[in-house]
Amino acid sequence: AVMLVGEAPGRDEDIEGLPFVGRSGRLLDRMLAAIGLDRTSVYIANVIPWRPPGNRTPTPHETEICRPFIERQIELVNPKVLINLGGPSAKTLLNTSEGILRLRGNWRAHTTASGIAIPAMPTLHPAYLLRTPSHKKLAWRDFLEVKAKLRALG
Repeated sequence: AVMLVGEAPGRDEDIEGLPFVGRSGRLLDRMLAAIGLDRTSVYIANVIPWRPPGNRTPTPHETEICRPFIERQIELVNPKVLINLGGPSAKTLLNTSEGILRLRGNWRAHTTASGIAIPAMPTLHPAYLLRTPSHKKLAWRDFLEVKAKLRALG
């Protein structure tokens, strides 16, 4: 399985109660389809399970409170590959302060509490790609890396 982890639900997600709906969800669906995946073949979660008031960025304290829950979700899903959608997801789950534009495109390892190393690909968040369409090619390269890794893992 492939697991994608974003930051937190946005307004559309809050209304519908589902992850990645609206414009960014449609873009994510196209990105997944381009590498032969769809919503039924991936598991999607967020570091923060609720929408912060006013759609603000979650505080470091809120992120740390939620961290054990997303860590446990990852252990339960036990994905072959983890895709970090955006900087907050990558920074939290890969224990780094590097920005997403430096992190993206390079395989990292997410180590679970039980010591299992899961290959993780940090990439750009679909909402960011809608605001910065010139970077879609970077995310495309990242998703091709995921496709190759899945093929290599069988």
